[in-house]
Amino acid sequence: MIEDLRKELSIFPNGEKSEKIYLYLGHRSHYKERPILAKAYGTANLFRQPRAHIYENDLIAGSVRGLFSSEFDERIRQKAESDFSSYGENTFFTNSDHFAPNYRVFLKDGVPGTKEKIEDSMKKHNGEKERRFLLAVKITFDGFIDMIKAYSLAAEEKAEKTENEKNKKNLRLISEDLKFLIDNPPKTFRQALQLMFMTHTAFSYEGKSAMAFGRIDQYLYSYFKKDVESGILTEQETAELLTSVFLKIYENRYFGFDDTVNICIGGITPEGEDGTNALSYIVLKAVKNANIPGPNLSARIHSKTSDRFLDECLKVIATGLGYPALMNDEVNIPALLRHGYEKTDVNDYCFVGCIENFIAGKQPPWSDGRFNVPLYLEPIFFNGKTLINPEYIGIDTGELDGLKTMNDFLEAYHKQLEYAMSVYFAYFNNANDRYNPENYSQPFLSIFCEDCIGRAKDIRDGGAKYPSVHAPACMGIATVADSLAAIDKLVYTDKKYSLSQIAEAIKANFQGYEKMRKELLAAPKYGNDDDFVDRYAVWYVEEMERLVSPYKTRDGGPLYVGIASNVQNIPAGEEIAATPDGRKAKEPISDAASPMHGMDKEGATAVINSVSKPDYTLAACGTVLNQKFSPQMLNNEENRNKVKDLIKVYFKKKGQEIQINSVSRDILKDAMVHPEKYQNLVVRVSGFSAYYVNLDKSVQLDILKRTEHKGNDGV
Repeated sequence: MIEDLRKELSIFPNGEKSEKIYLYLGHRSHYKERPILAKAYGTANLFRQPRAHIYENDLIAGSVRGLFSSEFDERIRQKAESDFSSYGENTFFTNSDHFAPNYRVFLKDGVPGTKEKIEDSMKKHNGEKERRFLLAVKITFDGFIDMIKAYSLAAEEKAEKTENEKNKKNLRLISEDLKFLIDNPPKTFRQALQLMFMTHTAFSYEGKSAMAFGRIDQYLYSYFKKDVESGILTEQETAELLTSVFLKIYENRYFGFDDTVNICIGGITPEGEDGTNALSYIVLKAVKNANIPGPNLSARIHSKTSDRFLDECLKVIATGLGYPALMNDEVNIPALLRHGYEKTDVNDYCFVGCIENFIAGKQPPWSDGRFNVPLYLEPIFFNGKTLINPEYIGIDTGELDGLKTMNDFLEAYHKQLEYAMSVYFAYFNNANDRYNPENYSQPFLSIFCEDCIGRAKDIRDGGAKYPSVHAPACMGIATVADSLAAIDKLVYTDKKYSLSQIAEAIKANFQGYEKMRKELLAAPKYGNDDDFVDRYAVWYVEEMERLVSPYKTRDGGPLYVGIASNVQNIPAGEEIAATPDGRKAKEPISDAASPMHGMDKEGATAVINSVSKPDYTLAACGTVLNQKFSPQMLNNEENRNKVKDLIKVYFKKKGQEIQINSVSRDILKDAMVHPEKYQNLVVRVSGFSAYYVNLDKSVQLDILKRTEHKGNDGV
């Protein structure tokens, strides 16, 4: 059945994506209303009008296929696109998605309990703004209820038409469960999973991406345990249900992009006990069965995590999927506690998007941006100017001859970075002032965040328990550390070159300065357990915290430090001239917290020793350490135990995160030449996995250049 569903999902829908038309038609019918209400009617119409698509082999209902339609003419399509192009900018910057709903509470309340909360709040609040918000919430939720009804009817109709008796039984069960859920909270695992995924489908209708499932093995566990004990569900059936949902997440490729739906397993409970359970292992089995780039699985690891759980995680990674990413509770929890959250909430944290730490259903959607740290070395050398990026002008930190010591140079760099962060934050503020919660409210999303209904406030307007956060993704830690170490050694320690000579070489992109470049490349490099250079990685993380700590979001929330880059280290490098580490102009900078490709020469143990030296409790967003192990390192039990021990040591040393590719370099090379042979080859990119042959060539090369550990290099 799963393979039959996979085949159905592989067929792209006919017609054009039409969600903005449904929004437009609902909005147009209520154009005289205040913006929040007119848009709520638009959202309700979006939930009601598209065809509820049921697959022949469905186990759980919910599909975006019904958003595709050929019935609308080009004129209305263009009008809808025009009117709703500013419906709410969907970017990392503006808190529009990248959110983990409070499914734990929503499943407990169910549809009727949530309706009751809305109605009770409407009775308690008399203010015009509050009542308007609650009415918008009710309008969207009523539309969602009608969506559930439509899927129930569609499943019933599909069951009548199918001749396959097994499918008929499953489709009738879907229809019955959906009917039940309209008037009752879920009682079974299947019903809980169905209501959760129907909600996720509604978010997909709205065009929201990176909507995390959160700690699925925690909030679904009681349903699973009860059903298994009562004999109405087996572990195999549970795996099939989860696999079907994971496969359907990947429907978003119909929209032309891969959705990063983060799912979290393992970790500690809110009370501080080990939360790993039987469902955690079944989730691992289900993602392995699905065998696609998504969902983006993350496993929380702590000192009481069993060897068995970590081993099962590594077995899934060994398939080449590149996930789960392994996250250290004993860094992430202290990092979040620094910002004043309640301990039980922090213990229950999950992830959104790639690796971003998040308190599910208790804070507004995630927001981050790109901060290109190596770029700001250039203005030191060229009187505030940059050589390649004409859009950025720094400050003049004085003549190079005036920087007599390494501390003088670091102080000049600090001033450049301090100014650059002020420019960054001004841009962030302007974007969020434009997309303010009054005109760009999110009544449906607010339902799934504590305590928007009770406070009668939008999720971005004080409704959430905690304020919003923002995290500049601070890129290029290795490029910066290596550059600072090279300057320290060759200019201030060995006194072989002056800063002016370094500047001349950078401006010439090392043409005519090949000897100098060779010496810069030979200087100590981050990732080799060398304190001379690693101290600058320590400085980097502390400096990023110094830069962001003075700022607050528009509702008073903190700025987190993120040591991450996604694949942005490649375009970021294109903005930068040559750097003092020997890197040439426009080449990629280092990715996330990883050493520069090819510069870690002392093995995996040296890498984890270097990467664990900075204090990553200062990086509440999170970080990424990309590592590549040859397949034999994970497919062989003895070698896998070595990798497992390495990870345990890394986490004991307070490393924050590690993610592993286990696809050989030879296969990656061949896939670039013969992509037709590797259509299903999945690799870990940076915070997410993807089909290798679908990646841009620059990203393929970036992955290919990562150092591959084979077990004879210090593991």
